[in-house]
Amino acid sequence: MAKPRFGGAITALITPFMNGAVDEKKFQDFVEWQIKEGINGVVPCGTTGESPTLSHEEHNRVTKLCVEASAGRVPVIAGTGSNSTAEAISLTRHAQEAGADAALIVMPYYNKPTQAGMIAHFKAIHDATDIPILIYNIPGRSVVDMKVETMAELAKLPRIVGVKDATNDLTRPVTTRLAIGDDFTQLSGEDGTQVAYLGQGGHGVISVTANIAPRLVSEIHAAWKKRDIDTVMALNDRLMPVHEAMFCESSPGPVKYAAELIGKSSAETRLPLTAIDSSSKARVEKAMRTAGLIN
Repeated sequence: MAKPRFGGAITALITPFMNGAVDEKKFQDFVEWQIKEGINGVVPCGTTGESPTLSHEEHNRVTKLCVEASAGRVPVIAGTGSNSTAEAISLTRHAQEAGADAALIVMPYYNKPTQAGMIAHFKAIHDATDIPILIYNIPGRSVVDMKVETMAELAKLPRIVGVKDATNDLTRPVTTRLAIGDDFTQLSGEDGTQVAYLGQGGHGVISVTANIAPRLVSEIHAAWKKRDIDTVMALNDRLMPVHEAMFCESSPGPVKYAAELIGKSSAETRLPLTAIDSSSKARVEKAMRTAGLIN
């Protein structure tokens, strides 16, 4: 049986805050806007959603709010990872109960597990739940990198269905496809290389930039499916300065400032993240003006 396929433009959602608390109405309004702009899926409670500083109660609440707001119109891939396997199981079970379509589980950070430890971690979560699971491989934040051979071993499990690949290694979609097969979903975790990732056999992107440009990011993927390469390249060129600006400081600081500029969220983050500095604000604004996202 083929595994479920996720693809196209998927937004790694920010979590709006107001005076230190999750702004629930702003968040659900934001999800609604994303869907109306044509986005193909949403990810609550990922790194961009500041999951490390959400309490367990907040984490579960944001996932539930996202499922409610999306109302089955696009897939909800809930971030449920942790460096504690027991905690990841608990968060994944809640996402399943809340009605999420899949769970995105980050590599265990700080612990530095071996490849065998990675297999044991994901297998334990898989066996304790009944929801499709995507592996989130992001060595830049988790320090460890899952090898293709390890991922191929995990892909033998029926509900390990794909990967969010933030390695920035553009050989990965090819080597992963050759090792596992084309029904294993491969989503880029890097906005700036998403088009090259598609060209190497990827199926989509989980995007930070889509928080502020959902229509343009989704149009890249719609044009790719039509093999309208001229449109793909034009949109990619238009958004590249934005992609770069979104990471001029630690994410999601820049994208939250950008979302504030278009009235979709406050720029508020939680410590240890702080407001981006004035030079970064100027860079974000310039990139957004160049792309036509603000006047």
